[in-house]
Amino acid sequence: MDFPLFEDVILLVDLPEDGLLAGDIGVVVERHDVPDLEPGYSVEFFNMSGDTVAVVVVPGTSLRRPTPVDRPMVRQPQTPRFAQPVLFTD
Repeated sequence: MDFPLFEDVILLVDLPEDGLLAGDIGVVVERHDVPDLEPGYSVEFFNMSGDTVAVVVVPGTSLRRPTPVDRPMVRQPQTPRFAQPVLFTD
């Protein structure tokens, strides 16, 4: 699929190293054409305040266009969870 610059796109894969989850909405900021490979795209993702969360390069197959049935959702940033000690009693 071909995505023009500045089009909204939806991520289809989780990118945990970048703090992104499938379903996150981003904006195409660059297209990358490499011979013998599918087009890649630089996509910028923002929080609700308009601050950049991440800019990633992904193949076009990791993106799709929004549809009328899509809805934005809110999620809180993941915070590390530390293992709690387990107490065994008899």
